Amino acid sequence: MSVLDTELFALTAVGPGRWTTRAGPEWKNPNGPLWGGYPIGLCVRVMAAEPEAVGEPLSLSLTYVAALTEGEIEVRTRRLRQGGSVGVWEVDLRPAGAEQTSVHAIVTMARRPQTPPFAFARMPDAPDPESLPAPVGLGGGRHFGALAFERRTAETFPIQPAASSHSTAWVRPRLGPWDKAMLGMLTDNSPPRAFYAFGHTVMTTTLSLTVYLHATAEEVAAAGRDYLLVEYEGRVGGGGASDERSSYWRRDGKLLATSEQLVWYREMRRTAPE
Repeated sequence: MSVLDTELFALTAVGPGRWTTRAGPEWKNPNGPLWGGYPIGLCVRVMAAEPEAVGEPLSLSLTYVAALTEGEIEVRTRRLRQGGSVGVWEVDLRPAGAEQTSVHAIVTMARRPQTPPFAFARMPDAPDPESLPAPVGLGGGRHFGALAFERRTAETFPIQPAASSHSTAWVRPRLGPWDKAMLGMLTDNSPPRAFYAFGHTVMTTTLSLTVYLHATAEEVAAAGRDYLLVEYEGRVGGGGASDERSSYWRRDGKLLATSEQLVWYREMRRTAPE
């Protein structure tokens, strides 16, 4: 059992399709709610604990309905359909005692058959991670998943408006070897693409995020504790919403996952000096 299982996603079963867990303040974002990657990993972990689930997570689609806060969390699962190879489950996350859902997820579980592989996508060129500067301490950088991941990139921060939103970063896990829970968490570990249009003059929050876990559990585990290369790109924003798509590559060029994210953004209010 990994550190993630024993410390981060320690689940207590309280009935059929019901669990509780506890999220510490170290997983909070600066604006208060838990970092969005936390519920992704929790959904993967609870499906591994669900005795009626068959196969492994193939895709997750999460809607961030309301703030998920630190403390005790209630987890509810419900099977929507089970076929011969593919099952579809609903996962509901909310603070303990709350009537309203905070994060709603649809998880597709699948037995992964042996089929002829193919790949049209190619890993982008990027400098070796060892050639890039190591992050300097955690400090306030524990937010947005920095507790879980070490991130190396040629980018400079704060982000400045640019003609392109494309960027790459090498990321490796701090808490244990790669698994599907860690890979899922990584899909919400990038600066919002609206920053590349406006700099840090906007506030953002994730509305929905879909993760496609192309690799099997064994193929993800083969990355060990090594870096993965993440490629990010945003395409369009307007009317308060912008998109982001990401790809996650093992160092040997194996594409492990892709994701699509819709973000709500708005201009920060500037308080005039008195």
